[in-house]
Amino acid sequence: MPTALVTGVAGFIGSNLANALLDRDYEVRGVDNFETGREQNLQSLRSSDDFRFHEADIRDADQMATVTDGVDYVFHQAAVPSVPRSVEDPVTTTDANCTGTATILNAARNADVDTAVVASSSSVYGSTEQLPKVESMHSQPESPYALSKYYTEKLAIQFSDLYDIDTAALRYFNIFGPRQDPNGEYAAVIPKFISLMLEGERPVIYGDGEQSRDFTFIDNAVQANILAAEGDVTGEAFNVGCGGRVTINNLVDNLNDLLGTEINPIYDDPRPGDVRHSHADISKAKEQLGYEPAVDFSEGLDRTIQYYRNN
Repeated sequence: MPTALVTGVAGFIGSNLANALLDRDYEVRGVDNFETGREQNLQSLRSSDDFRFHEADIRDADQMATVTDGVDYVFHQAAVPSVPRSVEDPVTTTDANCTGTATILNAARNADVDTAVVASSSSVYGSTEQLPKVESMHSQPESPYALSKYYTEKLAIQFSDLYDIDTAALRYFNIFGPRQDPNGEYAAVIPKFISLMLEGERPVIYGDGEQSRDFTFIDNAVQANILAAEGDVTGEAFNVGCGGRVTINNLVDNLNDLLGTEINPIYDDPRPGDVRHSHADISKAKEQLGYEPAVDFSEGLDRTIQYYRNN
C-alpha cells in the first residue's frame, strides 16, 4: 500500500485529493495549519483508518522531516492562495509559499520520497495576449502570488535535476468545485457567486466582465495529480485545465440559468494583479501524463451548485 503526504489537506484541493487517494487504497498523511484550511473539510477523511492528520506549518523543518519519513509520494498543495491578498500582504504570501515549498521539498529529498507533485498556477503566465497558454511560453508573473508559484515550480524542477527525486509542477487553471470556501474577501469567484446568488444577492464583477477563465472542475485537478505522481515523467510543468474559456459575464448567465434566477451583477473597478484571460493548452498533459478532463464546465458548475445548496 503506497503512502502519500498531502500538504494543505484541510483546503479545497488538498481534501478532495486526499479522499481520492484513500479511494485508491493509499495510506494518507495530511498536514495543515488552518491558515486557510477548514476543519469541516477533514470530516470524511477522519473516518478512515488509513488517514493520519498532523496540524503543522510546512515551514517547520523538524515537523516536515517527521511527516515525510516513510512516504512514497508528496502532493504539495499548501499555500496562501489569493492574488489580491498577495498584493496587500506580499511578505506572508512569499514566506508561506516560497519558504514552505523549499522546506517540504528538502524534507522529501532527505526522506527518499519517490515523487513530489507541487501546485503551481496559470497566473505565472501573466497577461500575455497569446492564447491558449502553452508551457513553453515565457512566464510573466504579475503579482506576489504568481511570483511565488513561479518559484514553487522552478524549485521543484530544479530538485529533480540536483537530487534523486522525481518532481512535477501542475499549473492550475481556476479550479472550482465542492468544499471551496465561498466566504471572505478573497474567496474564489465561483463559490462566492453561487453563495450570493443562492441568497438572492448580486455578485460583484471587477472590471467589465469580459475577462475570461478556463474554469476547471476539481475532479480534473485530482486526476492530474495522481497521473503526475504515478507516471514516469519528471522535472516538468503541466497545464491543468479544460482547454476552453468562459467570461465572467457568461458565468453569471450560466448561474442564472441553473438557479432559475435573473440577478444582475454589480460592476466595480478591476483589481491589481488579476490577469485578463486564462485559457490552457493541455496537449502536453494529455501526451505525457495521459490527462483527459473528465468533467466539463457545465457539469462541474451544476455539481458545485448542488453541493452549496446541500451545505
